[in-house]
Amino acid sequence: MNKVQSSEELMKYIHGMDRENSVIQFSVPGKGRFTLVLQEEDHQSIETDVKKNPQLEIMLTESVEEYKNGQGITTSELLKSLSVKDFK
Repeated sequence: MNKVQSSEELMKYIHGMDRENSVIQFSVPGKGRFTLVLQEEDHQSIETDVKKNPQLEIMLTESVEEYKNGQGITTSELLKSLSVKDFK
């Protein structure tokens, strides 16, 4: 089991996942043990999902507007905001 000490280390493990390496187990000191499973998406477009669920279109539109208004952050920004304390 891998012991994750930083968000960068976790992203390294996630980046290395693929069809053959689809499950990783790791621990975060002070939080516990985790099992991460890569579930490949079928290659349908988001448009197909929106047609199946009109509420999804509303959520996506609201999300884009909130991001444009500075109310959201990117995944990179989220990762940068994490510190070593978050993993203890």
